[in-house]
Amino acid sequence: MFPIKTFVSECQAANLLQQVRWRNGVYCPRCRAESVIRYGSYRVFQRYLCKNCDRTFNDQTGTVFEHSAVALRKWFLAVYTYIRFNTSLRQLDVELDVSYKTIYRRVQRFLRALDAPRPQLKGPVEIDEFYVKAGRKGRERDQPSRSRGLSTRGRGTYAEDKPPVFILVDRGTGRRYVIPAKAADESTIRLLLADRQQESLTVYTDGFRAYNPLDEDDAFTREYVVHGDGEYVDEDVHVNTCESHASLARRWLSPHRGISKDRLTPYLRALQLRRGVLRKPGKEALKTILETVL
Repeated sequence: MFPIKTFVSECQAANLLQQVRWRNGVYCPRCRAESVIRYGSYRVFQRYLCKNCDRTFNDQTGTVFEHSAVALRKWFLAVYTYIRFNTSLRQLDVELDVSYKTIYRRVQRFLRALDAPRPQLKGPVEIDEFYVKAGRKGRERDQPSRSRGLSTRGRGTYAEDKPPVFILVDRGTGRRYVIPAKAADESTIRLLLADRQQESLTVYTDGFRAYNPLDEDDAFTREYVVHGDGEYVDEDVHVNTCESHASLARRWLSPHRGISKDRLTPYLRALQLRRGVLRKPGKEALKTILETVL
């Protein structure tokens, strides 16, 4: 159910922030000490005094929501609708009656707080890649504006404004990872598959030549299909799950047209978070979203 009460009441939003922020106990965000006492209030937020460093703080201090004149309930609505429904920042500007620059800066701050995915591969693992047309937005200092056509075809690299994005599907755990890279080469692939639980990890790929060195490595058992020969499935050998997830990633990026390649990683981390709250009810999903950045 949509957590409507949290989005219309500042007190409800403050209570949820307090509940999630201090789920493991209250501590000082400056010196990390736990010798903390209640010390009045700040607006609708509880205020605290640290007996170790003698400084005061409140529930917002040290979070992505601090130092903002915009109501906390509006920021909760912004991050919820952004992750849950992939609402564009321009639409949030209209819905929340907050300037686009303010929305953009706060959402970017939220995205930067998301943790990087850490694959713990059990196997077998599907791995595939797709390419995103992403250059540098706007004008750079002392340089003319860049062309936004980005019409190069085929595979690309970060330097060519067409960075690859790898999809890893761990069939053993059911987890999926979306990880951008500088280039689709052997060293990148080995790095992505490095953290594994098995001595010989079974890897399913397509016929891309960058995966060929895995055939000669005892640490991997590679099986593959060659799409160029019309081969897409050979019993358990396929990368269809990766390709399906790649289509979801493209649709995720579509409303945010013209993403800079420098900011591609945070947007894809948001996609990972969205998958984590996909089947959760509204209030539980909002709590999960907040827990990732608090």
